[in-house]
Amino acid sequence: MLWGALLVGLASISWGTTGATMLLLERDAGIGPLAVGWARLAIAAPCLLLAALSRHAIASRRTGAAAAPVRWWSREGGAYALLGVAMATYQLCYFRAVTLTGVTVTALLAICSAPILIAILGSLVLGEHLTGRMRASLAMAVAGTALLVVGPRWSSDISGHFRLGALLALGAGLSYAVYAVAAKRVLARTEPLAVAAITFSLGALLLLPALLAERAPLAAISAGWPGLLYLGLGPTAGAYALFTIGLRRVPAAVAGIVSLLEPLTASVLGAALFGESLGALGIGGALLLVASFGLLAVPRAASNS
Repeated sequence: MLWGALLVGLASISWGTTGATMLLLERDAGIGPLAVGWARLAIAAPCLLLAALSRHAIASRRTGAAAAPVRWWSREGGAYALLGVAMATYQLCYFRAVTLTGVTVTALLAICSAPILIAILGSLVLGEHLTGRMRASLAMAVAGTALLVVGPRWSSDISGHFRLGALLALGAGLSYAVYAVAAKRVLARTEPLAVAAITFSLGALLLLPALLAERAPLAAISAGWPGLLYLGLGPTAGAYALFTIGLRRVPAAVAGIVSLLEPLTASVLGAALFGESLGALGIGGALLLVASFGLLAVPRAASNS
């Protein structure tokens, strides 16, 4: 279990570097969030596809049976389409939000709101019961979000860009929640690496037209290729593989708690590299958001121990 938690922790720390990498790419290479989101998926997709095919071939050799044709995409076409849209939307919302509200606020709003939104969507779409603990967690998350948005500045000083960025960060959390709920049925029939490979491929295709909104995207991508390569191989393909392996060794609730290393990493990088500060109210809001996440996860973890 310790080894699994370590792998999940390494993946979460890697994910926490994506926002800072976005700002560095924008500053040093002039590359915008649309191009970053597309490049991240386009680089990760073939890596994950190769890993999924390799895993399929290894499993076939172990069983001694001939490898069956791989037709992952034909089983749940509608679900894959929704997953691709959700993944593309997440990239658009998250990386654009980083440029408007900063690394710390974006990470906290997107990452900590996702479990709450998943619980709500699970209740509405899957018929899962919304318990009293979930309702209390939702109330804490709403209060924490309000404080986090107001915290870095007084309400009269909150610009339209900051409000838009906060909404986009929440939109990223909602996109991830949609992805998680939609993936639930698909993952029951298909390996996680295969699902990720198909989803990221579809997301990259959907984001291709958005590149037209970027100014000289090919030149910017060429200038920022080291950072983009890092995003695609590290926090995307590599981190997802680590998380998948680790998740098989620990309860889901434990993985959820360890995943809080992601916003913590983003907050540290935001403060160290860009001088971001939440303020007293913002820190209180961040603690409420984290506590709302913990309220959902800790009891489940205790019951699995």
